[in-house]
Amino acid sequence: MVANPTLVFPERSELSNRDVSEKLLAVENVSLEYRTRERIVRATHDVSFDVYGGDRFVLLGPSGCGKSTLLKAVGGFIEPVSGSISLDGQAVRGPGADRIVVFQEFDQLPPWKTVLQNVAFPLRVAKKLGRAEANERALHYLEKVGLTSFANAYPHTLSGGMKQRVAIARALAMQPRVLLMDEPFAALDALTRRKMQEELLRLWEEVKFTLLFVTHSIEEALVVGNRILLLSPHPGRVRAELNSHQYSHDSFGRNDFQRSVARIHQLLFEERETAR
Repeated sequence: MVANPTLVFPERSELSNRDVSEKLLAVENVSLEYRTRERIVRATHDVSFDVYGGDRFVLLGPSGCGKSTLLKAVGGFIEPVSGSISLDGQAVRGPGADRIVVFQEFDQLPPWKTVLQNVAFPLRVAKKLGRAEANERALHYLEKVGLTSFANAYPHTLSGGMKQRVAIARALAMQPRVLLMDEPFAALDALTRRKMQEELLRLWEEVKFTLLFVTHSIEEALVVGNRILLLSPHPGRVRAELNSHQYSHDSFGRNDFQRSVARIHQLLFEERETAR
């Protein structure tokens, strides 16, 4: 099997001009490690990919392939042991307001602050906006996620899905260069998860932000992403890259969608087992 193969269907040249922009994020030959009590574990090995402005780029792989660790490295929380990560041509050397993370956990909102305060407070600290301007921008993005009427509510009164919508509004209000999402819908029930996926795509249509999204669900990757990087089981290596902009929730029952799901599963698991 050829190392780091690229599977592309359809060709990138077939994408609309709206989906093709200047290279924004460059990850080059990145290897990541973390320490346990017993040993040092290699999470990813020699991973490379580029994210372009307006991309919905998905890191897809099984548990333990290092995709979340890779997202944290892009966020500046982990330093690669080799390789480089750059944003707008500048090396990533730590966290910054140009990269905002939405995590899987629902309890990422300070419980003593209202919904409005949760969204506005980071704007006042990081963007140095005044109270009125921060509240105005916060309300704008709360409207985008359909939570204007809950602006004065506290997090403990919200459902899990609503808390995630507040976290997304807070992240988008910061107007980051790249929005990082680490399996943000994994803990939701199936119906709420689908609704959140639809809302995320609707927001992308309105705002056209750049998204780096982590998931272990093949179906979610095909629907949420317009480009997908497949990572092999531990340690994560690039198995393939593909385009998926042609799919939506309406594609679930189509034969081509199911063929893509089966092909990705084969690339992620079966070929590795055959090679043993």
